[in-house]
Amino acid sequence: MKIIEFKDKYELGKEAAAFIARTIEEKPDAVLGLATGGTPMDTYKELIQLHQSNQLSFKQVRTVNLDEYAGLEPEDENSYMTYMKRQLFDHIDIPEGQYHLPNGNASNLTEECLSYEKLIQELGGIDLQLLGIGQNGHIGFNEPGTPFDSKTHVVQLDENTRQANARYFSSIDEVPKEAITMGIQSILSSKKILLLASGTSKAEVIKYLEQAEIHPDFPASALKLHSDVTIFIDKEAGSLR
Repeated sequence: MKIIEFKDKYELGKEAAAFIARTIEEKPDAVLGLATGGTPMDTYKELIQLHQSNQLSFKQVRTVNLDEYAGLEPEDENSYMTYMKRQLFDHIDIPEGQYHLPNGNASNLTEECLSYEKLIQELGGIDLQLLGIGQNGHIGFNEPGTPFDSKTHVVQLDENTRQANARYFSSIDEVPKEAITMGIQSILSSKKILLLASGTSKAEVIKYLEQAEIHPDFPASALKLHSDVTIFIDKEAGSLR
């Protein structure tokens, strides 16, 4: 597990985009695991710039997202599908059929989880998984206590996670209580992992991640079981190291 610190979130975003671009250059039909939230936004902006300057094409790339809220239509303003289209997909040349998110509005969420896990396998597995990290150590929506052998599953969202995401909704009452998420085993099956953390709110969890024993109570500690994990942080996120 290699940690690299940058001066600010903008430099972090630029370097993360370059890291992803190198993966695509090495394998034009790479399968990318993507994340949502505030942290990857600068990375996605940089990827768009690389595409628009004709330095990077996504025509052969396939993507799978970590998670999606349960009960939201893909077109909903607060769905992760909408987020991904606004932040990345609508601005690059990836064909519509080559990006995938779990269907949180499926009639049978358990079957949707099995189908999504099967899709990842049919794509040949994930070449590079992009991750953020929650203040309680969650990766994807895998909350503390999630077994390390978990695959894509339905999760009850922790109240702290709902509070953290409430800024994207009109009120906490609108934040879904369930989501579909790749499991920890799904994440660890990726060939490479890139975790991003920025801001003082992530300083405590980054400090703990470095020191933590491997245990399900701190989901991100599972990353220590993987052979190729790179962590990009900005100065603020590294302020307690």
